[in-house]
Amino acid sequence: MKKKLALISALLAAMAAMVVPAATAAPATGFSVQNGRLYEANGAEFVMRGVNHAHTWYRGETSSFANIKALGANTVRVVLSSGHQWTKNDAADVANVVSLCKQNRLICVLEVHDTTGYGEQAAAVSLDAAANYWLEVKNSLIGQEKYVLVNIGNEPWGNTGHAGWTDATKSAIQKLRAGGLTHTLMVDAPNWGQDWSFTMRDNAASVFAADSLKNTMFSVHMYGVFDTAAEITDYLGRFTAAGLPILVGEFGHDHSDGNPDEDTIFATTQAQRLGYLGWSWSGNGGGVEYLDMVTSFNPSALTSWGQRIFNGANGIKQTSKEATVFGGDNVDIQAPTTPGTPTAAGVTASGVNLSWAASTDNTAVTGYDVVRISGTTEASAVSTSTNSAAVTGLSPSTAYTFAVYARDAAGNRSARSGTVAVTTAPAGAGACSVGYQVTGQWSGGYQAEVTLTNTGASAIDGWQLGWTFTGGQTITNMWHGVPVQTGSSVVVTNAGYNKVLAAGGVVRIGFTGGWTGSNPAPASFALNGATCSAA
Repeated sequence: MKKKLALISALLAAMAAMVVPAATAAPATGFSVQNGRLYEANGAEFVMRGVNHAHTWYRGETSSFANIKALGANTVRVVLSSGHQWTKNDAADVANVVSLCKQNRLICVLEVHDTTGYGEQAAAVSLDAAANYWLEVKNSLIGQEKYVLVNIGNEPWGNTGHAGWTDATKSAIQKLRAGGLTHTLMVDAPNWGQDWSFTMRDNAASVFAADSLKNTMFSVHMYGVFDTAAEITDYLGRFTAAGLPILVGEFGHDHSDGNPDEDTIFATTQAQRLGYLGWSWSGNGGGVEYLDMVTSFNPSALTSWGQRIFNGANGIKQTSKEATVFGGDNVDIQAPTTPGTPTAAGVTASGVNLSWAASTDNTAVTGYDVVRISGTTEASAVSTSTNSAAVTGLSPSTAYTFAVYARDAAGNRSARSGTVAVTTAPAGAGACSVGYQVTGQWSGGYQAEVTLTNTGASAIDGWQLGWTFTGGQTITNMWHGVPVQTGSSVVVTNAGYNKVLAAGGVVRIGFTGGWTGSNPAPASFALNGATCSAA
């Protein structure tokens, strides 16, 4: 997956990841994390809107801080070096960076870059080494908790041995807490930041619990791995549903490992009140110069990427709010109007499509939360940025009641809508057939293809295909579908581009996986809860 290129060509030649435990209160002296959100010391919610700046390679470009601020950012992520791969940014320079951030009314996210690709990149160092660096410069950080977040290490694992990320991240967090740092900490995902193995996603709750202050955020870098809307919304949605704090710590409009869906990144982070920090201000080299937001550090020379992130839809100028610690006003207490009573359509044995009249707000409605009601209790069903949603995972022949809340960027929630009652269809043979074929196999691994055909007379708008492995197989990577595996059970959701399966239509889902002992085909498949025939 992504191996981020360094920002000077000469250097490029030398370089080549849920249930959240109950949170305890973080120190009131600075930023804190509560219920999956980032808050300032005064309790104002803060959503990062900013960029990355390669300070360690361009130490003379100190005017960049003012220029980044002038274009509307409220945060800058600053590249530093612990001295293992590049010249160390000592305590005096760290203090100067913090001062530049404060002078320019920017929240400062400081990161050590020397950990990039550890385990695969030979020169990279461990998270433990990064933690030692932060303790070495801690006198430049203590007292700055209102202004500074500490991103322990950039992309701190490659693809080799990435399972070690979990314990290494816990140890680094605990070392920093024992050393006296009470700042909000940020941890990057493995797999060069992109977490295609879901190591960070699946272990985030235990990592969060390992922080004695419960004041840790998670950062995913979205490049070629995140080239579809479904991948982006699913990944971020799992964190928000679990109450775990997540942001997109790096992303671009293009990359050598694939073309990320930047429009969905912008839209989803805005709808879900999640932060984003684009890569990068200026100075990229080695073939990724297209990731520069401005040419040669000139704020008057915006590139197409710079125009998109600063001036485009859901971009920085449109959505950024200055931190209240600098006198900015983030306080919005007006809730959106009540959404219309939802109506139901497309009821199947396992799902239903809901739609409702949109709400209005004094600033903007950013999303809706659909809830399932049982007596006096509510349970979250799905969240969406539009006034419609597909609710899936329901049981056949079962009565459900749904309602909707609207919310705005400040987190204000409307009154609850009226309710709609739905009874799902009975289970039974579906209008579908499925073929399964192992297309390649080797010791401990294999590649397979699942061919799904809509044998019905009408199109299927949104599908989920489920099966159960019987030989202990696991899925490691999939294309043309988004998998979720729980034990031996697998549920694959459509990608954004193949959501509608026409009558007679076919989709071929390919994946690679692992096996131990035997590799039998699944016995049966179910489409949206209905059993399919064998092809």
